[in-house]
Amino acid sequence: MKRVVVPLLIVVAGFGLAALLIATGPRIEHGTPGSLEPLVRVQTVTPRPVQMRASTHGTVVPRTESELVAEVAGRVVEISPQLVAGGFFAKGERLLRIDPLDYEFALEQARAGAARAESELANARRAHERQVELRNRQMTSDAQVDDAVNRLRLAEASLREATARVALARRDLERTTLLAPYDGRVRVKRVDLGQFVGRGGSIATIYATDYAEVRLPIHDGELRFLDIPLGSAALPHPVTVELTADFAGGTHTWRGEVVRSEGEIDAGTRMIHLVARVPAPYAGSDTGNEAGNDASAPLAVGLFVRAEILGRTVDDVIALPRAALRGNSDQVYVVDAENRLRFRNVEVLRVVDEQAFINGGLAPGERVCISSLGNALDGMPVRIVSADTADMADATP
Repeated sequence: MKRVVVPLLIVVAGFGLAALLIATGPRIEHGTPGSLEPLVRVQTVTPRPVQMRASTHGTVVPRTESELVAEVAGRVVEISPQLVAGGFFAKGERLLRIDPLDYEFALEQARAGAARAESELANARRAHERQVELRNRQMTSDAQVDDAVNRLRLAEASLREATARVALARRDLERTTLLAPYDGRVRVKRVDLGQFVGRGGSIATIYATDYAEVRLPIHDGELRFLDIPLGSAALPHPVTVELTADFAGGTHTWRGEVVRSEGEIDAGTRMIHLVARVPAPYAGSDTGNEAGNDASAPLAVGLFVRAEILGRTVDDVIALPRAALRGNSDQVYVVDAENRLRFRNVEVLRVVDEQAFINGGLAPGERVCISSLGNALDGMPVRIVSADTADMADATP
């Protein structure tokens, strides 16, 4: 009996447990599937004027650099404390003095020669006057008169020569003192006190500090955005340039002007070089700050700088993220009033880094998709997650 009852109870318990699980298990709920349209971000088209810029880089060089040489030979008896590598000096400042003794003696000799020539000229002039008077009285021959004229001319020539020797000696004496030709700085010093220097010997290399220049390479395709003609080296009006450099533990900025172009395009690189000039590059140093530039650091010669050249202003430009361009980079997706994608060909003015600037093909108020979409179809419905008209408000190329 037990052999029949026990298995029967187990089977009944199993069916009961199965019925309980079925009654208490999850149930499938039937309903309408959710929307499958992709979420996209859009930007409202807002044309505005945009000032174009061209980015480049260059190295700071002096506007004027000179080799300071001795114009007379002699021993150096005096050197300015500013005549050291890195020293600043002012225009007209005495930088070096050569022993003037020999040149003072030469000047005195020349002056004595000039005085002697003046005396000889006076005698020759009186002798000539006497011969002329005697000839008028028919008391002398023409040969004697001609000889007096010759002596007079020789005396006049001797005086001119003596006067020239005085001027030359005076100039050589003045050249024993070397004066600074401009406000500047010493790059290299080559002589020292007591050293003998020959005529034409190099004393130092100096450069002017009134302006610094930067040679900036620009691709010829960038010139369409800059108001810089190639027909002449000098520009009809200055073009503003902003220079930036990392120096002395910080980032510093200076403002200057593009003053000329070199006019020739490199056949290999398709680059043309512009020359920017910055006034008072050592503002904040001993030269003072007259340019209103960053006074915390000088625009030192040899510094590598980044440059932003301000170009012409273009009206009705639309700034978009670069990712908004599709296909061959001249097409965008426009979201219409029914929230459907529409393919649109546009005129791309310029692409700079992650920004694209459009100047044709879009109307004000239209919405441009700026989200990345794969397998997009013309007329495909989308959902708008946000409308952003401010992202590119401050973009400048």
